[in-house]
Amino acid sequence: MCGIVGYIGNRESQPILLEGLSKLEYRGYDSAGIAVFTENGLEVTKTVGRLANLEGRLTGDPLRGTVGIGHTRWATHGKPSDANSHPHTDNSLKFSVVHNGIIENYLELKEELMLAGHRFLSETDTEVISHLISVEYEGDIVKAVQKAVRKMRGAFALGVLTEHEPDRLVAVRYASPLIIGVGEGEKFIASDIPAILEHTRDIYILNDGEMAVLTRDGVELMTVEGNPIAKEIFRVDWDLMTAEKGGFDHFMLKEIHEQPKAYRDTMRGRISEDGKNVVLPELTTLTPETLKGINRVHIVACGTAMHAGLVGKTVIETLVRIPVETDVASEYRYRSPIITPETLVIVVSQSGETADTLAALREAQRCGAKVLAITNVVGSSVAREADDVIITLAGPEIAVASTKAYTSQLIAFYLFGLYWAQTTGSQTAEQIAHILAAMDSLPEQVERILSQADTIKTVAEDISKSSSLFFIGRGLDFAVALEGSLKLKEISYIHSEAYAAGELKHGTLALIEEGVPVIALLTQEDLYEKTLSNIKETKARGAHVLAIVNEGHEAEVAKSVDRQFAIPRTLQLLSPALSVVPLQLLSYYASLALGHDVDKPRNLAKSVTVE
Repeated sequence: MCGIVGYIGNRESQPILLEGLSKLEYRGYDSAGIAVFTENGLEVTKTVGRLANLEGRLTGDPLRGTVGIGHTRWATHGKPSDANSHPHTDNSLKFSVVHNGIIENYLELKEELMLAGHRFLSETDTEVISHLISVEYEGDIVKAVQKAVRKMRGAFALGVLTEHEPDRLVAVRYASPLIIGVGEGEKFIASDIPAILEHTRDIYILNDGEMAVLTRDGVELMTVEGNPIAKEIFRVDWDLMTAEKGGFDHFMLKEIHEQPKAYRDTMRGRISEDGKNVVLPELTTLTPETLKGINRVHIVACGTAMHAGLVGKTVIETLVRIPVETDVASEYRYRSPIITPETLVIVVSQSGETADTLAALREAQRCGAKVLAITNVVGSSVAREADDVIITLAGPEIAVASTKAYTSQLIAFYLFGLYWAQTTGSQTAEQIAHILAAMDSLPEQVERILSQADTIKTVAEDISKSSSLFFIGRGLDFAVALEGSLKLKEISYIHSEAYAAGELKHGTLALIEEGVPVIALLTQEDLYEKTLSNIKETKARGAHVLAIVNEGHEAEVAKSVDRQFAIPRTLQLLSPALSVVPLQLLSYYASLALGHDVDKPRNLAKSVTVE
């Protein structure tokens, strides 16, 4: 991933490709490149870094031609580098590919191709595609792409060119967005509408398993099996800023709605095909033997990532039965933590550049501990310096307040906890398969929650009139309450506090008075009756309570609260991946009601690179 643009027409393609890529910069990227048919054949220019680097490289040596593809890359396989940048070619330099997504079986395909004599220049999964298409080519690029796709597992949006057929541009979509733009005597492909909006407002939206063959004069639509399909042209009436946000009013709302995809992407390729085991080939230092020698875990992070770490603590202790400590990264080094070679330190950072977290990582390594990083950015400082890294494939997150990055961190903790449990035998094969089956349902369950966003909007508009409120919960619900409270403070500026519900009577009840809003999480079945009792304590003092409950408890809970929002049932351990979603929406709509800048809250930055 991250951005694809393609053009075939009668104009010079390079300016159109570069312009389109610039319209996709909001998505985040670490490198960029283009491939163009020139009088010399298929030529590629690409470079690590910002789009300006690519433009600078092309200034003195432009690629002149009327057919081309371009890409901004957000690294998933291999560090950001010139070699790993897209487009990728085969050894003959006759085929070129840009790709968003992940090819799960690329290592298997790569090994087969290498045995057949193919040489690879990058660490990416994408390069395999160009080689695979070249092998399958027998005079028809469409059939070659179809054959290659049948051998690939994973998620992909593809733009494909071959020097053998310079008047055709092939596009394929499977689980990664791709659109086709239709203009007079010219056609476009793009991963998002903003890239081509200046040139056309008439588009086809490809669905999974569909492909398009573009020529200057037309677009042929078909399934990847080759069956023709008919589509209505969609006329875009958005302005550019709205288009960048995918039709949503703000990036935060867009990213909340992208969470089902982020869950699927973070799990994809990390669960065996039979759904019974976790596969983490990225763990090379933390071998099964090394994990068996670990006797304690420290989870270190800041802000929202710390709240993910609190869930991670329970996940590891529950599944692996090893003691886990959690620390705010800014405090970790200064409390003289007990770190030994048998300690595993897990650092969590969305950006991978958080200064305090990076300092904690270095301190842990200085003391001889192994360090596992959970981050969303390949090639970041944390990813480079940790012994092993699990990349959360949430995609770039633009809004300052983290949503999909946080929930993807939860998925990473679940995967790692289950993987570790496999190696130690602390959970049976049946238990692990049961949890994985429940995880497979999470994306669809989040979609069900999001379909009820208007219910939360109504509550949020009422809450926006309050000057202070409280979040309460027990067990994992308390960890989620902390995140819900932080989210509300970050973007609405309403004072809120989160408390373990059982601690109310130890001081906090003094703050509960008539009309004070209380958000109560009630998803932990083992603590259901106790939490319900705590809720009644707040109601007895006049609180106005919104409860987040599991489906099936609505009738009973209704007797004790003013409002409730039911989430789909899942395993108790997995509930944070669902219960946080209505809290994210609550914060968003409260901020919106107050007229604040949702995506850029005051005094805050996306990546905190100073202590």
